[in-house]
Amino acid sequence: MAKTFKRPSKRAPDEMRRIRLKTGAAKYAEGSCLAMFGNTHVLCAASVEERVPPWMRGGGSGWVTAEYGMLPRSTHERTGREAARGKQSGRTQEIQRLIGRSLRAVTDLEALGERQIRLDCDVLQADGGTRTASITGACVALHLACQGLVKSGAIETNPVTELVAAVSCGIFEGELVLDLDYPEDSNAQADANFVLTEKGGIVEIQGTAEDRPFSRAQFVKLLDLARDGVSDLVAHQRKALGIA
Repeated sequence: MAKTFKRPSKRAPDEMRRIRLKTGAAKYAEGSCLAMFGNTHVLCAASVEERVPPWMRGGGSGWVTAEYGMLPRSTHERTGREAARGKQSGRTQEIQRLIGRSLRAVTDLEALGERQIRLDCDVLQADGGTRTASITGACVALHLACQGLVKSGAIETNPVTELVAAVSCGIFEGELVLDLDYPEDSNAQADANFVLTEKGGIVEIQGTAEDRPFSRAQFVKLLDLARDGVSDLVAHQRKALGIA
């Protein structure tokens, strides 16, 4: 008798975790969103600064950047603060650069004017997919901050040209699955993070075979799963932002 495939979470292979995007989670930030992908919770806060990095001064264009960090007890065992160690890990630097690239890909930096928006993404609780939750939540926070600039008359139109979101897909126990949580991510034969726009554009794909190489056909199926997942995430983003 063939073994029946079951995910640890009991979800269907193409089923996302419960997604919640709560705006206004950080009272003093110009834009904020608590992104919850199941048990992964990331607080994303946007801060508007009326200046740009020194290398951009006088160019008339703005900048969007991100910082990422995990709280000590966001994981099962305490992880030391990177500030206490005196430097960021390579993983942290890689993730915050990914978040920044993803947001800049959907932002008209000239329309933003000569100002910077900094996105702080702090992981409160980690259960896999912290970078995908960060990108999805940070996009909402960025959009809200830009809405505020339009409302105040600082800029004419919202420079966020379209929404961007991210989701993980992988091969777990031989099956292609969407939105990996930690038990799947830590035991996957292959996993990939897809950063896609609401119009279907590809911003970035990070894919790795952990066990054996995966095929082109499997990659295409993973991309199809990711497109469905991002479509669902964009619907949640639009609902959180109150836009049609």
